[in-house]
Amino acid sequence: MGQKNISFAISGFFILLGILCLIQIGRGKANLGIDFVGGTTVQLGFQQNVPLDTARTLLEKNGFPGASVQQVGEDGKRILIKVRESEGTSEKIQSMFTKEFPNNPFEVVSIEEIGPVIGKSLQRDALVAITVSILAIILYIAFRFEFKFGVAAAMATMHDVLAVLGIFYILNYEINLLIITALLTLAGYSLTDTVVIFDRIRENLKQNRREPLPKLVNQSINEVLSRTVITTLTVALVLVALVLFGGEVLHYFSLALLMGVIIGTYSSVFVASPLLVVWHSKTGGRLITK
Repeated sequence: MGQKNISFAISGFFILLGILCLIQIGRGKANLGIDFVGGTTVQLGFQQNVPLDTARTLLEKNGFPGASVQQVGEDGKRILIKVRESEGTSEKIQSMFTKEFPNNPFEVVSIEEIGPVIGKSLQRDALVAITVSILAIILYIAFRFEFKFGVAAAMATMHDVLAVLGIFYILNYEINLLIITALLTLAGYSLTDTVVIFDRIRENLKQNRREPLPKLVNQSINEVLSRTVITTLTVALVLVALVLFGGEVLHYFSLALLMGVIIGTYSSVFVASPLLVVWHSKTGGRLITK
């Protein structure tokens, strides 16, 4: 608790970064995937394996520098291409691959176009999903513990989501529905970690009500710190493996989760718990232990 001012300053920076990202998303200025801005998805099935690097280079040379290219299936003969353009895009892609690989014929497995209206709807629904999840966290923790606990946990979870969003925006990584899935997943992880600490605080409150709250919170954190560190390291090792060896499809999803796990562990100790102490010191009263 003695480091709460430093942690609040660090967290404030990441929250502002996340808010900036949300503003830019609303303006359409962030690096949004075709899920949000519209575009075309084309899946091609070749007779022979096609190197992804060659396919990306071909698309870049023909006016699609931001195209996403992924292998589908284990044989490497199918590739999934995502581009932001929609009008006449699928025909242009087919034409360039026909010219580039005359001895490797292909068939068009599927073509899917997402218009900008649908993209805006998905963008809105994603923000609603995150907001509803935060509100649900407040209600759950308020019922499970007390309202102050619920708000502290929700603010810490919102901090985690905004921090990862802000980092992705600064690094100019694409934000798509898969990243939103990662954000909702890390919100659940962060909440679980916070609940473990809050549960120990509640137990210690029952046993020693006269202990100053900052000291009791520090004691509670120290008692579950080994569990928190071991859990975080275990999950982080799996995510590091996915980031390094999971392929392009899972790379940014795993990276978002890895960032979220680290930030979520930090927020459980240095954001949620100090917020509880600060709010209690400002409002007074007694924390209820259900």
